[in-house]
Amino acid sequence: MDTRLIKDIAQKYTPDQIEGCIAMQIETGRNMCLTDATSEKIINELAKAEVIRELTDEGMSLADALREIARRMRLVQSGFQENKQ
Repeated sequence: MDTRLIKDIAQKYTPDQIEGCIAMQIETGRNMCLTDATSEKIINELAKAEVIRELTDEGMSLADALREIARRMRLVQSGFQENKQ
């Protein structure tokens, strides 16, 4: 996870703009928010930035929002690991 990139996107764009960039990337393979990576990485980073922006808009500090997204990612990953066993 490129935290600097995610922070920059979250601070620059609203959640609706980020969602629009995700949709544009899926539909056309291009978007205005992030351009210098593969489509998979772009969509992943934009989705994280969208959640970070929503959390900070609700009053959470940027540092706490980053910790929260990392916690959520760990929960998802641990769920997949349990299914493999």
